[in-house]
Amino acid sequence: MCAIRKAGFLSILVLLAVAVIAEAQRPKKIPRLGFLTQRVGIEPQEEAFQKGLRELRYVEGQNVVIEWRFAEGKVDRLPELAAELVKLRSTALSPRV
Repeated sequence: MCAIRKAGFLSILVLLAVAVIAEAQRPKKIPRLGFLTQRVGIEPQEEAFQKGLRELRYVEGQNVVIEWRFAEGKVDRLPELAAELVKLRSTALSPRV
């Protein structure tokens, strides 16, 4: 009876080890942030946003993707650009004026 218990215990340990290894090998989902503004390009506010992310150990292109969309002063383009970001399935959207 003791040998059966040991075999059962070892089987459970092996299954747990396999589950842990499988989880470690699963690719992690990288967050995709959508950034929408009517400005022309990256300005000090956007640089501060990037700096804040780096302070939280999020590095663009490594463990976070930032989808930048600039309306270049054309407010009528904002809905189209917002739809693009939604279509990309961004994890979060950050609209800026």
